[in-house]
Amino acid sequence: MDVLPILSTLHRHKLTAWLLILEIALTCAIVCNAVFLIGQQLQRMDLPSGIAEHELVQIQLGYVGNTPDAKAQTQTDLAALRQIPGVKQVALTRYLPFNLDGGSNTGIKLNPQQQQKTLDAAQYLGQNLLPTLGTRLVEGRNFRLSEYVDLDAAVAALNRGNLKGLPQVMIITRAIAERLWPGKNALGKTLYVGNGIPFRVIGVVAQLARHKRLQQGVEYSTVWPIRMTSADGASYVIRCAPKDRTAVLKAAVAKLKQLDPNRVVLKARAYDAVRRAFFANDRAMAGILVGVIAALLIVTALGIVGLASFWVSQRRRMIGVRRALGATRGDILRYFQTENFVLATIGIALGMVLAYAINLFLMLHYELPRLPAIYFPVGAIALWLIGQLAVLGPALRAAAVPPVVATRSV
Repeated sequence: MDVLPILSTLHRHKLTAWLLILEIALTCAIVCNAVFLIGQQLQRMDLPSGIAEHELVQIQLGYVGNTPDAKAQTQTDLAALRQIPGVKQVALTRYLPFNLDGGSNTGIKLNPQQQQKTLDAAQYLGQNLLPTLGTRLVEGRNFRLSEYVDLDAAVAALNRGNLKGLPQVMIITRAIAERLWPGKNALGKTLYVGNGIPFRVIGVVAQLARHKRLQQGVEYSTVWPIRMTSADGASYVIRCAPKDRTAVLKAAVAKLKQLDPNRVVLKARAYDAVRRAFFANDRAMAGILVGVIAALLIVTALGIVGLASFWVSQRRRMIGVRRALGATRGDILRYFQTENFVLATIGIALGMVLAYAINLFLMLHYELPRLPAIYFPVGAIALWLIGQLAVLGPALRAAAVPPVVATRSV
């Protein structure tokens, strides 16, 4: 179909045509970036933790009144928990991946004389931690019993400046190993934390996500051979089969209360609840963006329907003349669909430029990655389809105008 008559007609209705073009452009720009942001949120929510998420339950206790011998109580608790049917492994640790309660981090250097740290990494403390969490060791070995240090002893040694009283070895993630020693074997290498405290790398795990800080280095985590007690604010982490979690959690809480009634249960949950709570805001944001996209597309479609309906009512004489001169219903239908396609194409072209500009702004101020080029053709096709569907009703009404009715007004 010749578009010159269409352009001539649109030129006579410049204001309404440009309003629709701007509406389509804004919709295109916002929808492209909103869909991209939804993808980012979903990708963030799908970050691997490196642990057996569906096999873990967590119990944190608080003391009422005098605290008993924490070390002895902890050993009694651990022994009792291991006897519960269905329990595979038990550990005591303060933090878990994707934890809303904060976390402990440390700066890592390759040289004790460095002024700036090479990277920042999460600290995981606890005995029997890797088997309990289900974290896969890909190189080296786990800690030996002789390598563990009690938390209070480590703090005292640090305060005295006694490096021999501190742990001497560490397990790191593969991401840290590749960052510090790219292309080399990290086993046996020495790294330094804090004010130049040396640690020898004895093991590398495939993945272990950080507690809370996910913006950079989400896989930068370290595991230290430090024993903790429940009085240190640590939680009992129990690994069992997914189907046994509810029964094991109930039995473990009852057993711990039986061993010491002067304790209150601060947390008793499956790890799934930890992850769900951590990413609650991301799910809410994705839902809001979906709502925004739906609202924009509906408003744009209604705008196309309204404008097309207005133009049909204004052009009944033109339609009647064309029908009287031999134009078929299909010709009238194609005319309005082509007209809408032209408007949509101009709006989409402007929208892509605007979408790119918005993405540059987000990259500059919110550290988002560049908008992939695939979003532009996908957004264009979606808006073309919506435009053609929206104009179909008014176009069918225009095609249904009888020539004799239209020509009576000539």
